[in-house]
Amino acid sequence: MARIGVISLSDGRDYVHGGIVGFIRMAEDRLVTELTAAGHTVIRGVEPIGGNDQAVTVARQVAAAGVDLTVLHYAVWAFPHFTMLAAGALNGPLLLLSNIDPVQPGMVGMLAAGGALDQIGREHTRLWGDPADPELIAAIGDRARAAAAVASLRGSTFGRVGGRPMGMNTAVANTDQWQRLFGIDVEEIDQWEIVRRSELADAGEARAAREWLERNAAGVHYDGRKLTPELLERQIRSYLAMRDLIAEWHLDFSGIKAQPELTQYFATMDITEAFLNDPYDWNGPKQPHVCATEADMDGALTMQLLAQIAGTPVLFADVRHYHSDRDIWDLCNSGQHATWYAARSDDPAENLARVHLYPEVFFFPAGGASVHHLAAPGEMTLARLTRRDGSYRMQLMLGEFEVYDQATNESLMKQSTWEWPHAFARLDADAGDFLSRFGANHIHAVPGDHRATVRAACALLGVTLDEFSRAS
Repeated sequence: MARIGVISLSDGRDYVHGGIVGFIRMAEDRLVTELTAAGHTVIRGVEPIGGNDQAVTVARQVAAAGVDLTVLHYAVWAFPHFTMLAAGALNGPLLLLSNIDPVQPGMVGMLAAGGALDQIGREHTRLWGDPADPELIAAIGDRARAAAAVASLRGSTFGRVGGRPMGMNTAVANTDQWQRLFGIDVEEIDQWEIVRRSELADAGEARAAREWLERNAAGVHYDGRKLTPELLERQIRSYLAMRDLIAEWHLDFSGIKAQPELTQYFATMDITEAFLNDPYDWNGPKQPHVCATEADMDGALTMQLLAQIAGTPVLFADVRHYHSDRDIWDLCNSGQHATWYAARSDDPAENLARVHLYPEVFFFPAGGASVHHLAAPGEMTLARLTRRDGSYRMQLMLGEFEVYDQATNESLMKQSTWEWPHAFARLDADAGDFLSRFGANHIHAVPGDHRATVRAACALLGVTLDEFSRAS
């Protein structure tokens, strides 16, 4: 949840302010109670603003508390210049909120203040209604979570391990543009660091991790050639190497090129990427670390934003195949799906009971384990930041992950690459429209409908929104 500042504004005439301040406080109490009940941390202004000096002092106090979003609250008519003074002391996003009481003209106050902000080009959003309305509180929450997610990007560091994979232009972004638009620094790290550090990794932990996977996974299918205990431990040591790199370079999210050097001569990064994205490993619960395969920068950025919005691991996949007879898409990419998606359970054992480790396929001569499972069903938000003529857009849609009987599941998976993880997705998008204008081969997803928050985040970032739907 988010940290929300609430500042109530009033009439600047002393005799009016004195007569209505009790009403303002009562209205503010109701708003704060509902926001707090929704799980947000609320920072209240010390008093309703009825003077110039108060406008600046109260706004500075709220700003100093590190709020993600400030709600300027209009329960009554308020002098618009109080809003302008307060806004000057607030650097973060603003939301103007009015009541719908016909006796007290809060709506008039909001419109006058909003118009003044428009005149100076200060961005803001506006909402109105009764705090008892769950939809209003949800809408405020959407904007607050979006503000928190956007703020979390600024000052963060992306670790790019390796360069452009297999000529994939959509996996490479302009670092200057990232710094300017998102406030993100990019740390370039050679893939040799994974190889070098893996040789120094704790052999005891690698062995214990392998045994943990053998006990908990549905199957570890050694073949004596492409998947051996030694190769699996090499993959685990690569995870340990990445864990060290993340700590040493203070990386907030990352991506690993892998192809073709590591996948041909060392080992695949499937285990590494899956467990970095998971909320657990063999040591117990942990924070997921967004890690994109093929060092996909815009993919990782999309995932990092979605992770902050949804608070869950984020799925990464190729748009592999469209089954036109069923109107479903097979979202499938070597090893990238966090094992959490197998059951979306807080219990790792429940997820891993549906995960198989198979020998890698012929694309990857170095071998290792491919992390195979089928994503659990449910409503999903699917998104991807792509660029058109150098400008960012967020391509967004709702979808549903589906599963079928075992025979159907296996038949559909074997039409592409059985050994890899799969998600069968029914998208709220026309297939022809999607294939004609989707701007990447990779797509990302989180459980639930988070489109309202993504829309709000795009507005804060100045990113064009490009939504897909059946009607489009």
